[in-house]
Amino acid sequence: MRLDDYWGVGPKTRALLADELGEERAIRAIESADVRTLTQAGLSRGRATRILRRATGGAGMDVLATSDARSVYKDLIDLASKHAVTEGAADSIRVLTPLATKEAMEDRLDDVTTAQASWERIDEGDREAVLAAFERYDEAGGGEKPAVEAAMALLDAGVTDGVFEPLAALDREALDEAAEALGALEDGRVAAGADDRLDRLRDAQAAVDTMEANAESVIERVRDGGARTTDEFSEAFVEHVRSEAQVDPGRVRDAVPEDARDVTDFVSSTLRNLSSSLREAADEREREVRVDLQHAISDAREDVDRAVAAVDDIALDLSLARFATEFDLVEPTFVDGEAAVAVAGARNLDLVARGESVQPIRYALGPHSLGDPPAGERVAVVTGANSGGKTTLLETVCQVVLLAHMGLPVPAERAEVALFDDVVFHRRHASFNAGVLESTLKSVVPPLTGDGRTLMLVDEFEAITEPGSAADLLHGLVTLTVDRDALGAFVTHLADDLEPLPPAARVDGIFAEGLTADLELEVDYQPRFGELGKSTPEFIVSRLVANASDRVERTGFETLAAAVGDELVQKTLADAEWAQD
Repeated sequence: MRLDDYWGVGPKTRALLADELGEERAIRAIESADVRTLTQAGLSRGRATRILRRATGGAGMDVLATSDARSVYKDLIDLASKHAVTEGAADSIRVLTPLATKEAMEDRLDDVTTAQASWERIDEGDREAVLAAFERYDEAGGGEKPAVEAAMALLDAGVTDGVFEPLAALDREALDEAAEALGALEDGRVAAGADDRLDRLRDAQAAVDTMEANAESVIERVRDGGARTTDEFSEAFVEHVRSEAQVDPGRVRDAVPEDARDVTDFVSSTLRNLSSSLREAADEREREVRVDLQHAISDAREDVDRAVAAVDDIALDLSLARFATEFDLVEPTFVDGEAAVAVAGARNLDLVARGESVQPIRYALGPHSLGDPPAGERVAVVTGANSGGKTTLLETVCQVVLLAHMGLPVPAERAEVALFDDVVFHRRHASFNAGVLESTLKSVVPPLTGDGRTLMLVDEFEAITEPGSAADLLHGLVTLTVDRDALGAFVTHLADDLEPLPPAARVDGIFAEGLTADLELEVDYQPRFGELGKSTPEFIVSRLVANASDRVERTGFETLAAAVGDELVQKTLADAEWAQD
């Protein structure tokens, strides 16, 4: 392939990558999902991840049929990446995509659940040692030597089973020698401290170069020592160089020119010749040391390569395991046959992450084995209280389905998920015009007309057109979902206008039960299957009446109370006062 063949690589991006990396190296970076190389070349992290998602998981990305589904996916990826043990692992999480096959989903899920069990099994001290090893690896910027050192640190921590099992077969002694050799080679050169003899030659050359640059000063110092004759000056000069540069006097004498014109030429030529001699000796010694170091690395090459791969793989799996542990995620069950999604004890991750109190819910569409609701109905019309969690219900189902398709654990006590070709999630958008209606229909209808399996999660469709037309369109959308053997949940306040529903559809209700003593809306977020929920505006009006501080404002809200029913409002306020007592 050429760079131009990859999604998102236009002329400017291609030119940038070709100039900075060369086309072959840039293609290798894309194929290996190497975010770091692409960002170091000048791409923004966001653009790099978008290119890599399509390059490595294009088929899986197609399941995200709407912008709202893609938004849920992005939020999940962002949340998971916050638990990464290295920046490289965070980059790898950011390019995870929904997978195209059940086998791929199960393979990734096995890796993550194994890592989760490993992480939860080790004690706090070992966890700190593991995180410290990855932190040092991250700070070093990755690479072979930091990876080898991280592998050795993990071995020293004694973690060698479960997700850490690839480390157990590594030769600790060979890795130690390889780490030393890798540390001694920097960009193909032997680093300082790797060989004493080489260090002495380099130090001597540096000292001689400094003296050559200050030849007049050297002459003055030698003369100040009392040298008067040519022979005295020559011997004093040799001794001075020996003392300053720690060079063998014989090497200094070998550098003395035979035909110096004067003392300045004598000193400058000697120092220049000596510097050249030391440089040649240092280069020869560096070649010898480099060969020895390369042999040491070559001898341990297999262990080095395995350590590099193991550290990166463990970092990714462990990061996802920490995400799963933090939110008590569990392994979903993938179901064959008819389309279905069912959850018990499901929680919305966004709410949990914000620290809000969450009521776990049970919900299902299609055949399942989790109990209520009775298996069978593939389509539901969700009704009920304002601010009653209807949108959150749809989003929670979407989160479960997308995480399962990425091969990751899900936020539920139990979950059964079929594979879908298209996940249509449409949030309520309060834009009342023909353009929004058209774009929405063009977004949510085409997935239903294809040959794939579709999940429809549509929130308050009526918000984008007038109620009469909205009811007709929504009824058509529900009917189309049933006719195409798709699954769907449709949140609406127009349930009465949708009757009669097709036999494969049911009505679910979420009910507000009153106001708390603090005048907060008290809602049972668990849908009641087969029951029509009410919007219960009297609860909202009651709270507004109770909280009104201005007499005129209160009079206005009391007028609304009369419209929805004074008795209902007064009973609501009395119940709230009683709860406070």
